[in-house]
Amino acid sequence: MCVLDDLLSEASKLPEDQKLTLAHRLLASVEPSVSEQVEQAWDLEIRERIARFDRGEACTRPAGEVFSDLDRLLRR
Repeated sequence: MCVLDDLLSEASKLPEDQKLTLAHRLLASVEPSVSEQVEQAWDLEIRERIARFDRGEACTRPAGEVFSDLDRLLRR
């Protein structure tokens, strides 16, 4: 644990943007690899969602409402 404590101590001295970059890289390092087929499927899904939004076919809500609903659900 000493090594982890030392790393945390050093990381806490970093500027916020570098802390976020470090956290992102650490999390990404333990994510399972994604196949090219999955990447392509997500790319297609994203493009289709954007197109539906642009055509006015998507139901949307302000993010604040969504987060308020989530907060309420999590407090139960």
